[in-house]
Amino acid sequence: MTDITYDAVKIGIVSISDRASTGVYEDKGLPALQDWLTRALHNPITFEPRLIPDEKERISATLIALVDAGCNLVLTTGGTGPALRDVTPEATLAVADKEMPGFGEQMRQISLKFVPTAILSRQVAVIRGQSLIINLPGQPKSIAETLEGLKDASGQSVVHGIFAAVPYCVDLIGGPYMETRDEVCKAFRPKTAIRQR
Repeated sequence: MTDITYDAVKIGIVSISDRASTGVYEDKGLPALQDWLTRALHNPITFEPRLIPDEKERISATLIALVDAGCNLVLTTGGTGPALRDVTPEATLAVADKEMPGFGEQMRQISLKFVPTAILSRQVAVIRGQSLIINLPGQPKSIAETLEGLKDASGQSVVHGIFAAVPYCVDLIGGPYMETRDEVCKAFRPKTAIRQR
């Protein structure tokens, strides 16, 4: 029996918070993202973590730098509400080649199962070059829920998480072949796009 080798993947993770970036409180976004992705993917991952304030130009510059550094996936957390300092979606759209509205729509659908204020969230997803950039919510619990989706008591999916679509999207833009652990989040690909082992 031969050992299975998985494509290496480089993922940018960005926590956007004025207070956490200045040390007022401990950032929980980066550890939550790293923990979930490590559990969800078979691939060996190199993380490029960034903790930055809610400043539009700084966010845009960070996203561009991570894409230029070879990250095929960049996930942000924080700064997606209606408050005056929440500028993550604007900064993300400013660097986009294409917008991927389905991701934001699905994240709001998932969050609405928990809180009516989910309609205030403004998460977006875009493609820049060969990289998929997705804005996630700010709370670790919400990050996991939106990535993973919701299951009933028997383990059947009630609402699909957004990460199920991420590996195939990364395929389509020329990135590495990402393989998920089904017990965390089962990726969906058309049969013709599944790599045979």
